[in-house]
Amino acid sequence: MRILYFYPENPLYKTKGNNARALSMLEYFKARDIEVDFAGVETDLFGANEIDKLKEEKLISKGYFLPIFIRKKNKLKYFFHYSLPNKIKGKISLFDNVRSGHKKAFNAALKENDYDVILISYLYWSNLIKNNPYLKKAKLMIDTHDFQTAQFQKKKKFKLGKFFETEIKILSSYDKILVISPEEKYLFSQFIDKEIALVTHSLPQKSQLKTASKYDIIYVASENEHNTKAAKWFFSEVYHLLSKSLKIVVIGKIGTFIGEYPNVEKISFIENLDDAYRESKIAICPMLSGTGIKIKVIEALSFGIPTVCNERGVDGLVNKTNNGCLVSNDPTEFANYIDNLLTDPNFYNKISLEAVSYFNDHHSLDSVYTALDQVFEL
Repeated sequence: MRILYFYPENPLYKTKGNNARALSMLEYFKARDIEVDFAGVETDLFGANEIDKLKEEKLISKGYFLPIFIRKKNKLKYFFHYSLPNKIKGKISLFDNVRSGHKKAFNAALKENDYDVILISYLYWSNLIKNNPYLKKAKLMIDTHDFQTAQFQKKKKFKLGKFFETEIKILSSYDKILVISPEEKYLFSQFIDKEIALVTHSLPQKSQLKTASKYDIIYVASENEHNTKAAKWFFSEVYHLLSKSLKIVVIGKIGTFIGEYPNVEKISFIENLDDAYRESKIAICPMLSGTGIKIKVIEALSFGIPTVCNERGVDGLVNKTNNGCLVSNDPTEFANYIDNLLTDPNFYNKISLEAVSYFNDHHSLDSVYTALDQVFEL
């Protein structure tokens, strides 16, 4: 089997959950000896060197880049080739990230190779394959990553019916649809008569790798609007309720939105997140908004690390209880969960064992690879 896998970002940049999802997909293909060509969007941080690294790790065979499109430098081209046609046709621009030069570069891969499957990441890149004469006999699949209509609801001119109808119409053009959460599978299956496969996030089981704790709390997050809102809530509503003797590590670009605190260490980038999880006692995921599964929660559970989160933190988990997560939207209760985990060994061990059990049942390599084998008919 030969697959063309489109994912716009660098899957080796592991501090973003979506990148971790893409990397886990590449690792599955490698484990199953599936030949994979990769297509992404070239940026200053994602270029030939990163493609070479993917090749060195035997995760891909060939790499193709879509050129970066900088709107400020291409105002006229953007207006006449993208903005104006969308307005005339009444299309929702948020559902289309394909810009001038993208389809031509993508088609270079299609012309040179025959693929059994073309796997597109994210709904808004679907125009790469829409009415494309070079698809040949490839089966079309999409990894949705998220429910996009919910992500767009704060945008100007948002209309639920029009946005949802557009999302369903685009998804219906694929042969198979991969979703990361049971909520999304239920929702899409009500409106789409195509195969919808639940493929949750997978990781190796790592609880046996835990070492002595350097940090009491680990908080991993990127800089998107949901995470910045969450970080503000935690540090304004919860942090002052916790002992200042606790050692907290914040990893990822979310650190640029957090002030300076004497017991908080900020690390913008770490080569191997496992090193930090291995040395952390508990994790937090203070999410007040957003959709889809939180990869950072799965990463923590893979180490058997109890995780304290808001209600949105358990979105996408197959089980909402007895899963290693303690859930509260109340700042005082959130802080109390942290205190109890750090001061009561019996309580800590109970929640840790629940984390290990839940992870093994639903997110281990064996369980997720079995689901992927069915998707790709191996």
